[in-house]
Amino acid sequence: MHRQIWIIAYIAILIVFAGCRQPKVIDLQEIRERGELIAVTGYSPISYFIYRGQPMGYEYELLQMLSKHLDIPIHIKVVRDIETMFEKLNIGEGDLLAYNLTVTSERREIVAFTEPLNVTRQVLVQRKPENWQNMMLHQIENELIRNVIDLAGKTVHVRKGSVYRTRLQNLSGEIGGDIEIVEAAGEFTTDDLMRQVSDGTIEYTVADENIARIHAVYYRDIDVETPVSLPQQTAWAVRYSSPDLLDAINEWLASIQNEVDYYVIYNKYYENRRAFSVRYGSDYFPFTGGSISPYDELLQQQAERLGWDWRLLAALVYQESQFRPRARSWAGAVGLMQLMPTTAREFGATNPYHPEENIRAGVNFLVWLDEYWREFIQDERERLNFILASYNVGHGHVQDARRLASAYDADPDIWHSNVERFMLKKSNPEYYNTEMVQYGYATGVEPVRYVESIFDLYKHYVTFLD
Repeated sequence: MHRQIWIIAYIAILIVFAGCRQPKVIDLQEIRERGELIAVTGYSPISYFIYRGQPMGYEYELLQMLSKHLDIPIHIKVVRDIETMFEKLNIGEGDLLAYNLTVTSERREIVAFTEPLNVTRQVLVQRKPENWQNMMLHQIENELIRNVIDLAGKTVHVRKGSVYRTRLQNLSGEIGGDIEIVEAAGEFTTDDLMRQVSDGTIEYTVADENIARIHAVYYRDIDVETPVSLPQQTAWAVRYSSPDLLDAINEWLASIQNEVDYYVIYNKYYENRRAFSVRYGSDYFPFTGGSISPYDELLQQQAERLGWDWRLLAALVYQESQFRPRARSWAGAVGLMQLMPTTAREFGATNPYHPEENIRAGVNFLVWLDEYWREFIQDERERLNFILASYNVGHGHVQDARRLASAYDADPDIWHSNVERFMLKKSNPEYYNTEMVQYGYATGVEPVRYVESIFDLYKHYVTFLD
């Protein structure tokens, strides 16, 4: 009965969200033709997050490995609630659910699961008694629920769309007593609910044991030792209409699950408790601190002068120095924005290692580049590509690439697939020795990757920071 109710509810959700849209038939070949695989994942301090300016996470790192294996760029789409994840997959707005999904027979009705990634079980998350630090172990145990029969008559909050509700419903029947189950609002995650147990807002929630244990390191006043289910498999999922994609992912999983790197990644996010605790308590973690770096306010002020989103400027600074004010490159560039000493002086920095002076001088240089390229590139969005490439390699080399683009019937005012192609050719003597090239050889791959990397990182920042 519960299974039928779940399926009917899910179909209703699809109708509400998708109207009359039919699921699209998009398999691996169509994904290759499109040029990217869209991976739907969750807003989670384990799956995918930003820490000190860098994208990280269990699912994030595995997706980077999958991208290399398939030789397809992966676009990550963050969805806040589980029901919408399934909906977006089945209407074609995502190709892969890359999330810690418990495999159930109900879910198998609507998605095709990959081979398992992990095995875990569901546990009760409850708050330890007041003054537990000064109590004997047996005294603490006497205050906690250790037998699930004692959940009868209790209220347990769970994440909406999770398998926890179904498990608690079944458990109610097994113990012969009603458990009051409250589903949190769609965007409330299990992490949010564990935080509420810790601060006393709610009494109980349920979580996967591997996730609950790592959180219990930070929230030391919660207990996660009472199981409420047998071991269960977790996996990723695709549409049933994507069998080739499923086969490719399973082949990849079979290969990496025999390698050390796979287990290193798991241990990094699920077993390294000290690192999790440090991240979770940091000001530079979006779930608790909400900042990218110690220089966010300064970047926000300076970005206004450029007319840029400050997160784009932050992405540039991270790309240059990883927010290290004492950084120095092999070529002698220094500080947060990696300015050469002559450039730093020219644009107003007497001490380029001083964060405020360095950022102000770097932005002065970017303003100058914007004014320079405004004469040639009218479109503001397109001009950003030329400004960033020039910041990396110099505007003279970028102008060389524009002249080469014109000579070979490409558009000199468009970066992607036009000027960037000839930027790459600046390391080839067949091109850099021609009359139209005034600045000679350049390692063209570096500015091309530089532009791509900054915009990729900017997308991550936009995802997590308003």
